[in-house]
Amino acid sequence: MMNNSYQVASDHEGKSMWKFLLSEFKPKGKLLTPFNIISIPIMLLGLGLITIRFMKGIGAITNLTQDIPWGLWIGFDVVTGVAFAGGAYVITFMVYILNMHKYHSIVRVTVLNGFLAYVFYAGALLLDLGRPWHVINPVIGNSFGTSSVLFLVAWHFLLYMLAQLIEFSPVIAEWLGAKRARKILSGMTIAAVIFGITLSTLHQSGLGALYLMAKDKIHPLWYSEFIPVMFFVSSIFAGLSMVIFEGSITHKVFFGQISEKNDRAQKGIIHGLARICTGAMFAYFFLQLLVFIHGQHWHLLNTGMGYWFMLEMLGFVLFPMLLYFYSYRTNNLLLIRIAAILTMLGVILNRLNVTVIGFRWDMAIRYVPSWMEFVVTLAVIFTEIWIFRWVIRRMPVLRDPPAWANDKP
Repeated sequence: MMNNSYQVASDHEGKSMWKFLLSEFKPKGKLLTPFNIISIPIMLLGLGLITIRFMKGIGAITNLTQDIPWGLWIGFDVVTGVAFAGGAYVITFMVYILNMHKYHSIVRVTVLNGFLAYVFYAGALLLDLGRPWHVINPVIGNSFGTSSVLFLVAWHFLLYMLAQLIEFSPVIAEWLGAKRARKILSGMTIAAVIFGITLSTLHQSGLGALYLMAKDKIHPLWYSEFIPVMFFVSSIFAGLSMVIFEGSITHKVFFGQISEKNDRAQKGIIHGLARICTGAMFAYFFLQLLVFIHGQHWHLLNTGMGYWFMLEMLGFVLFPMLLYFYSYRTNNLLLIRIAAILTMLGVILNRLNVTVIGFRWDMAIRYVPSWMEFVVTLAVIFTEIWIFRWVIRRMPVLRDPPAWANDKP
C-alpha cells in the first residue's frame, strides 16, 4: 500500500492537490522538544534584529566599519558555510562520475543539505550588503565589473543553486506524485551534476581568490598566492566531515525512515568517507607545509599569532587526520565521528583566521562581532535546520521512493 504522501499521484484534481499541500504544512512530530524550545526564541529574536538591520542600516546591529566591511556574516555564514556544503559536489562526483554506488543512498540528503546551505548562506549576503538592492548587479551588469572575482563567484553561486535544485527535483516530483515530471527531471540529473561539479571546483577556490587582493591586510601566516587552492582542497574534507556529522545525527533522529538495507550500509559509508578525508587532509597539510617553508615564516612562529597558527595546523589538521587514519584502520565509528567534529572546528578556525582574526590583525582597534551578529547567524542556521527537517519528514529523501518511480537517472 502506498504511503499517504504519494496518494496525490492518483488524484489529478487541482483542489485535491491544494488539500494535499495544505495538509503537508501541518506539524508532524512533537512540538515541545528541546531543539524547538531553544531554536524558536532565537529565530524570533533574529527576525527582529534583521528587521532593525533593514530599517536602520547595517551599523545598527553590527560592529562593521569602513575599514572592516566584512565580518562574521561573510567569514562564517558564507566562506565557512560554503566549505561545509562541499559534500554535495564530492558525493555526486563519486556516485555519478566515478560510479561508486556504495554512496548512492546518501546522495539525496547530501544534495538537500548542500542546496539549503547555499540558499541560506548566499541569502545571508543580503544582510551584509550596505545597499541590499545592489545584489542584482552581477546579474544585470550595471557597470559591476565582469573581470571581478566577486562577479565570478556571484554567478557561480546562482548557477550552482539552480543545478542543485535540478538534482533534487526528482524527489519533489515523487513527493507530488508527478510521474511525467519525475521522468523528465531524472533525465537532467547527469547534466546538472557535471555542471554543478564544475561550478563547485571554481567557486570554492574563487572564495579564496577574493582575498588575494588583501595581501597587506591578512597575517603572513595565512596569506599566500595559493589561498584558492587551499580553499578548494579543504572544502573536500570539510564537506565530507559535515556529511559524517550530519549523517550520524540524521540517522539517529530519522531512523524510522531509513530502510534496513541503507541502515546496514551506513557503517561502510562512514568508514569509506573517513578514508577519503584522511587522504584529502594529508594533501592539505603537505601543501600548507610547502607554502610555509617557501614563505620562510619561521620567525613568526614564536609570536602569539604563530602559536595560534600551530594550534590550527597541529591540533585541528594533523591530529584529526591521524585520528581519521587510526579510526579507519581500526574501524572505530566513534573515533571517526570525533575526528569529523575536530575537522569541522579546524575548518571554522581556518576560515575565520583568514577572514576575521588574521584580517587587519595589526590595527589598534580590532573588529569584534556584536552579540546581535551571533544571534542572527544562529537564527539563520536554525531556520535552515527547520526547513531541512520539514523536507525530510515529508519527501522521500531518506526513505525509499514510491514503487512507480525508477530511482536511476
